[in-house]
Amino acid sequence: MPGIFGIITKKSREWVEPQLRRMMTTLSHSSSYTGGTWTDESLGIYVGWTARRGSFSDHMPLHNERKNRVLFFSGEEYPQPGIKDQLKRQGHEWDGKGPAYLVHLSEEDTAFPRNLNGRFHGILVDQVAQTAMIFNDRYGMHRIYYHESKDAFYFSAEAKAILEVRPELREADYRSLGEFVTCGCVLEDRSIFRGVQILPTASAWQFRNAAIEKKGKYFDAAEWENQEPLDPEAYYKQLRNVFSQNLSRYFNGNEQIAVSLTGGLDTRMIMAWWNAPPYSLPSYTFAGPFRECQDVVIAREVAKVCQQPYEVIPVGEEFLSRFAHYAERAVYLSDGCAAVNRAADLYANERAAQIASVRMTGNYGSEILRRLRAFKAVEPAPGLFQQEFCANIGRAKQTYSNLFDGHAVSFTAFRQAPWYQYGLLALEQTQLSVRSPFLDNELVQTAFRASKSRIVKNDIFEDNDDCGRLIADGNPHLSQIPTDRGLGGQNHWFSSVTRGMLEFTFKAEYAYDYGMPQWLARVDHALSPLHLERLFLGRHKFCHYRIWYRDCLASYVQEILLDPRTLSRPYLERSTVEHIVTRHLKGDRNYTTEISRLLTLELQHRLFIDPR
Repeated sequence: MPGIFGIITKKSREWVEPQLRRMMTTLSHSSSYTGGTWTDESLGIYVGWTARRGSFSDHMPLHNERKNRVLFFSGEEYPQPGIKDQLKRQGHEWDGKGPAYLVHLSEEDTAFPRNLNGRFHGILVDQVAQTAMIFNDRYGMHRIYYHESKDAFYFSAEAKAILEVRPELREADYRSLGEFVTCGCVLEDRSIFRGVQILPTASAWQFRNAAIEKKGKYFDAAEWENQEPLDPEAYYKQLRNVFSQNLSRYFNGNEQIAVSLTGGLDTRMIMAWWNAPPYSLPSYTFAGPFRECQDVVIAREVAKVCQQPYEVIPVGEEFLSRFAHYAERAVYLSDGCAAVNRAADLYANERAAQIASVRMTGNYGSEILRRLRAFKAVEPAPGLFQQEFCANIGRAKQTYSNLFDGHAVSFTAFRQAPWYQYGLLALEQTQLSVRSPFLDNELVQTAFRASKSRIVKNDIFEDNDDCGRLIADGNPHLSQIPTDRGLGGQNHWFSSVTRGMLEFTFKAEYAYDYGMPQWLARVDHALSPLHLERLFLGRHKFCHYRIWYRDCLASYVQEILLDPRTLSRPYLERSTVEHIVTRHLKGDRNYTTEISRLLTLELQHRLFIDPR
């Protein structure tokens, strides 16, 4: 993921700069990236950056008029209307492009970066005060890894740059691996590497004399948690006002934007309120190899109603023929945070970048507005890991359970998003800029004020009234189109039948894909000549790893997981791994999740941990 990196140290320039160059080389993943380095030897600040050419954070560094304040900024910021004009009235001048206004805002706003809105990180150097401040967004979504040694403070948008110059850190943290195996991510701002940490949410760490002076935090979730709740109607009115008024911020800039449409409610809300001129806003949907899924069917209809161009990005034979490449790249580019089953997302986003360099999504909408949990703690297959390592799995389950203390939206915004959902975002942002209006500061703040009387179970809103009303208020025609699971649409007599059928096919596809229980796998194998899976697969999802691992990717699975290197990992039970591979490939058992985790663990070792 493009971003900043660097070293803060009292060591000599001759000692630092070769390391800085190696970090730069490590993070230059594409010819479409720009970048550079900057040094203030007197302050012990050595900074580098990469950015996609033409993106919001291209053309670093940023200087104030007196050239004594320097800002390196990565990501995107969606300012309040009028803030740039206000800065100009205060006497600041710049070319008006990109994030140049931010360095001037840092001079006028004593709380900087508290009032920034977006996903970002950066470093601000004040050469008069002789300080530097490393900061990130309040959700921690534009990640910074760091390592503190006795000689220096290392920081980087990607952990691999730190590993490149500090090879002794190429050691797995087994507690973190236990969390990854159990939860699909590492928790509590740790990484999979021992000694490499993640900057916490809303950090503003100040350095003086090349050392940390204060590990500050500019925002605390308690500020939003302690708001008075609103009654349902007042809440909806505030939600509608915030969403409709702030949406335009996310369509600013000089880059071409395309909408990644699905059959759900979240992108529909965006299309309902953003009235783009006809045929000016490209849109697309990812699709699988079997049939047009509900996302495609419905998204095409949404684009037609909005009079916008639409196309399908297929994920099929070409991707599967190059799966080994995309699997390795997915793990490598995300520092091991994205599992190999996200290889399809890397492939699809490569193609999406050819349509537009900015991808507008509905990501985080259901999680923020309905408090949906995107991940949970799940024990792996019995006997897969050695007993000593299983203690880390038990510890991970307890850590996960403890995360739910406090407000449900805090879990979604400040834990689930930066830990679990980060891996996919990091992978996507190596190809294009990903935007979503559902992590807008004011919108998330509003979500905290929803009445608890609407909570149905486990802090989750199981109705979609607010989302449906937003769509209807923004574009009544879009509210007439049902979702991929039959919600909404025209209220005619067979709508409940349609909804029931869609819900059945949704659950049936899950049962015939990665969620197939073992008893059904045995039945399905016995009836394999009938190819029952063809009746269900592809109706809602575009990836089908259960049968891909079993069939077209079988040789890859065997090559990696039955390799002596894999089987000799000290935390694995060799016989169970062999059993899992053999039975899944035979087809009478389903170990899709275990195979994805095992493949990812092995690639983490080969790419980052094993001696070179």
